[in-house]
Amino acid sequence: MTTYPKHINHELSPMACPVHLGDVDLFGAGAQEHWYEAYEILHREAPVLRLDGGGLTPGTDAFVLTKHADISRVVRDPERYPALGQARLGQFSQEGMTAEEVYGKFRNLMQASMVTLRPTQELYIKHRKELTDPWVGTGATRHREMITKHANDLIDEWIDDGEVEFISRFARPLPQRVMATILGFPLADIPQLAEWGDAVVTPFVHGHGHKHEMTPEQTKVMLDRLVGFQDYIYEHVQAKRADPQDDMVSFLCGARYEALDRKLTDLEIAGIVHAMILGGLETTQYALEEQAQLVSETPGLFEQLRGDRTKVRAFTEEGLRMRSPTHGLSTRVTSRDEVFQGVEVPAGSLLHLRFAAANVDAEEFDCPFELDLEREGLTRHVAFSAGPRVCPGANLSRVEQQIAWNVLLDRVAALDYAEGNDWLHQPGIMLGTLKLRLRFTRA
Repeated sequence: MTTYPKHINHELSPMACPVHLGDVDLFGAGAQEHWYEAYEILHREAPVLRLDGGGLTPGTDAFVLTKHADISRVVRDPERYPALGQARLGQFSQEGMTAEEVYGKFRNLMQASMVTLRPTQELYIKHRKELTDPWVGTGATRHREMITKHANDLIDEWIDDGEVEFISRFARPLPQRVMATILGFPLADIPQLAEWGDAVVTPFVHGHGHKHEMTPEQTKVMLDRLVGFQDYIYEHVQAKRADPQDDMVSFLCGARYEALDRKLTDLEIAGIVHAMILGGLETTQYALEEQAQLVSETPGLFEQLRGDRTKVRAFTEEGLRMRSPTHGLSTRVTSRDEVFQGVEVPAGSLLHLRFAAANVDAEEFDCPFELDLEREGLTRHVAFSAGPRVCPGANLSRVEQQIAWNVLLDRVAALDYAEGNDWLHQPGIMLGTLKLRLRFTRA
């Protein structure tokens, strides 16, 4: 069996490394340290894992899908396998609930704004095309110069030190600065924005089980941490309406949403900003820190990339495949009876899509635990999902990763692990290393 990563000290985890199918627990305390061992067992013995009673309603089950073919089939067909969030939005819309009413009930800016902006699959596609793609999708390359400057500015702060805590001083602040700049928020506000961003992702880090359920106490703490977030966005929206700048919030203030034939309300803009902060920070941070580990673990890789920059794109895609930032989400339901890998899955079942397991599926990727810069079909991984509901910010994240590594390769001549690492990960469904100390030689 392949171990992942090779340097992990499993004794540091509160959970033992799984050996048999009965040992597999993807959601318990410490599970993050053993996910990849678990995936090999699941691929071999239970590629479709039933979670008894784990469905959306009493008496229904959830199913964990781990094979690339199954997950690709699901994400590419949102009509047959509707998105859970989309179904909720459609229900709110049918009930005639306004965005303000939904926000008042659930205190979720993103969910509230989408009630009017994208309650159907058709509007979801139009929403992306008109409102977000110009900034984080098809238009992501417009930010190359800005991203390069932020990367260099961060490296300037530690390039003379010989060692760096890579996460806090590069992998995390880079997407923070990039997203703040895109939205048009002052860089000085990043500490407060980071606090709100951490609060927004609380369910995915500290929630329990495959449905990321939180206790009433956890929910209260999260909402308390978000106090001021809505007012902050509204203040900037009002300022941008009065004095537009070259940023995404100004664009949203002036945009006429053709699907509804009107301009956006302040709450709708706030909901889009909420979504940008939710999706625009975590993924890129985790991708960069795991890629730094791949460089440190693979002899000659850093030198190869320095000598041939055409390989940087392949490296970042292989990094996304091998160590996917988001390991899984319970986001789809079955609209009819289905069969996956010979397992009958009734209509109305909740599907937990294990993207990271699909990305190391040996039936889809030869030698899946080996980094291969010559691998064919580099982007067929599902680290950003796939199909019509692929992550809206996937292009921006890819641009950030490729620029970050090109800048690092320009500024640093050698890179390796420093002393003081334990490679432990945060809880939840993201592959987030808690700290990463690197030593380097300045170029």
